Formats: sequence, C-alpha cells, structure tokens
Amino acid sequence: MRVCVVGSGGREHALALSLARTAEVVVAPGNPGMAPRTAAAAESAHFALGGSGITLTDDPPEDVDAELFVIGPEQPLVDGLADRLRAERRLVFGPGADGARLEGSKAFMKAVLAEAGVPTARYGAFDEVKEAQAFLHELPGPWVVKTDGLAAGKGVLVTDSVAEAEADIAAKLSGESFGDAGRRVVVEEGLVGPECSLLVLCDGTRIAALAPAQDFKRVGEGDEGPNTGGMGAYSPVPLVEDRLVDRVLDQAVEPLVGALRRRGIDYRGVLYAGLILTAEGPRVLEYNVRFGDPETQVVLPRLTEDLTGLLAEAAAGRLRTEPRFSPDASACVVLASEGYPAAPRTGDRIDGLDEAATLEGVTVFHAGTALDAEGCFVTAGGRVLGVSATGRTIAEARRRAYGAVERIGWEGMHFRTDIAAAAAAAERSEGAA
Repeated sequence: MRVCVVGSGGREHALALSLARTAEVVVAPGNPGMAPRTAAAAESAHFALGGSGITLTDDPPEDVDAELFVIGPEQPLVDGLADRLRAERRLVFGPGADGARLEGSKAFMKAVLAEAGVPTARYGAFDEVKEAQAFLHELPGPWVVKTDGLAAGKGVLVTDSVAEAEADIAAKLSGESFGDAGRRVVVEEGLVGPECSLLVLCDGTRIAALAPAQDFKRVGEGDEGPNTGGMGAYSPVPLVEDRLVDRVLDQAVEPLVGALRRRGIDYRGVLYAGLILTAEGPRVLEYNVRFGDPETQVVLPRLTEDLTGLLAEAAAGRLRTEPRFSPDASACVVLASEGYPAAPRTGDRIDGLDEAATLEGVTVFHAGTALDAEGCFVTAGGRVLGVSATGRTIAEARRRAYGAVERIGWEGMHFRTDIAAAAAAAERSEGAA
C-alpha cells in the first residue's frame, strides 16, 4: 500500500517510520531529516523495511497518488483537508472539519463532553472580560484559562494566582497574547493529580486504545515555566493499568463517540484524550483530534501490530484489529532551540546526529530541522528533535535516550533532564521491594 502522511514534524516522522514497516510512504511536505541520504542511514534509522521506503514531496496532498492518507497536524484537519480528500473518494485517516472542532474550539469540545456526560472540570466559555473574571471567582483555585482556538499547545495557563488568571483572561480576550485564537476563552477549575495521555483509534463507531503515555508540557525542570507543545514523554505509564484504560473507554470515549454520531459526525481518526487522575477518578482535561506530539514518538516504537492495517481499517469504517504492544518501555527527550517557547532562534548548526543515531535502541525524530547551503542540519523551529529510545525498563529507555542527547549539540540547545525520572525511580523501588 502507498500511504501519504501529511505534515512535517516529529509526530509525522514517527508515523512515517512506523508505516514504512509495511507500506511505501510519501510525506507531504516532511522535513529533510525524514528522508535518509545514504543506504547506511536508511538501515540505522529502520527505513526501507520490507523493501519499502520514505520519500518527500512538495506537492499538495490532493495531488499525491496514494491509497491511504494520514493527516498529522490539527490545522489542516480543522481547515477541512480530510473532507476535500474524501470528496475525491480517497481513503483518509483523520476527522472531517466537523469532528475536528473538538480541537479547533475548546468551548465546543467542553459542550460535547457535557452532552455526553463525560467526567471533566467545571467550566465556562466567555467573550467578555468581566464575565470571565466574575466566573473565575466562583471557582476554587487553582485556575485554568485556555484559548478557545488553536494555539500550538501553548494557549493554556494553569495558576494558583487569581490575579495572574485575571490578567491572562484580559490579554487573551484583547487579542494581545494569541490573536483571534484567544478572543474567546474557556475558564476551568484546576484539577489535581497526575496526568496521562491515551490515544484511541476510531472508525466512526468502534474504538481501539493504544498504549498510554505521559508527557511533560512545561518547559522547565519540575514542571516549572510556561506550557509548550511538549518537552518529552514515556510509555508505558505504571499508574495506568488495563482496568483504568477500560474505565476511560467506557466513561469518556464511548460516550463521546456516541454524542458525535448523534450530531451526524462520522469520526474516523484518532482521539487524543488528555486525562488527569484525580482522587475521584479519571477526568478529561481535553480532547485533541490527532496523534499527540511527543506521545507518538514513544507509543509507536512499542507497537507490534501493523500500523498501516490499523489506520486503513479505521479509515474504511471497519476497525477490527486490536493493537498490540511490546512489553519494552520507550522514552523521548525533546531538544529545543534557544528562546523556545516564546521566541525560538533558528539557523544554528546541529552536531552529533550521526553518532547519536548509532546507539542501541535510539531513534532521533526530526521536528524542526533544515539543511543549510553545505548540506548540514540546522535548527528550523522551536522543538527541533525528539530523541527517543526503547529499553527493557523505563530506566533503561531513559538512560539510552539521555546517552544520545549527550552526543547532540548546538548553540543555545536546551532540554529537561527529568523526563521519566520519577517513573524510573518508582520502577527501581518496586523492583527492590
């Protein structure tokens, strides 16, 4: 099968690599790090498995000859790319614009959750500053303020300061901080507990869960600093057992899919459930309509099932295969440019990629890279690389990932050193006991 992956980031790199195990893959537009430049690079990066390979194209997806289209980022989904491709009788994994409103509008998403009876935080959606700030004072702290529209994972404030929340509401609704995406806000009560992510495949009726993951949104150590698109992740999550996944599917995913069907929405794609595990049980923080980034970079390396077949079944409305996963663990550390997330610098030459890629269990996913005039990789975005590794345990996967990080460098590069640290420590304690 020939598959077209739409997008250019680390998530799309991970999708392309996994799909290339059984399919010929075209990425539109992709980035230079996705296509091996030598046969040796192809072999070390697990490209061209089974005789298939990965190519890049500048053609728009509508012009690509492929049997299955997998749309990575949220913006083209919100803009209706899946609808246009389906109108041409293409097989597409990704919701239409109606279903993509779950991520395109947080107010819409919360309204559907309420309709479906999905456990979530108390909230209100507002266009006016005074009304939003008045509702804020009805809630116990901490407080959460979100842009209604897309903000690349950076439109969320979580704070214990009511003054900071009030100022953020004013900045968002004025358009000062996020433009039109913030001219409506969702104000929520802050929930307390560990967070995790669950990716669920959906064919419009049936669902199938992938392995849970935990990501790290804050830019700084110990979850300090502003929210980012994600600074790392790991899988599996020891706190999330199979029975908890079943509970989430029963209480949060099945009711949501039913509510979408009642609205006439045939949702074929992935549902990304951002969860918080409170003392009262799991609660949905958000639903996204695409594979998570960097969760995809730790979930797919553990997948032993054929991803091409899974996504094709879901796209055709005939999801029958149950995803299966290796018992191994996976960890991913994101390397970011100087100034990220506020004002990332680009154009810095990256050293050590070839050496890092040769380490056991390591895959370096390119998210924001380009080639300079001399054919060397340089930074071209805020989150530049996702350095992922697998291992028999979380501790081993983490050690391998950070071992690869030590080989890579550029001026101003920064990353968190505590990705999966608590999980690895708990794993060691449990083993000692």
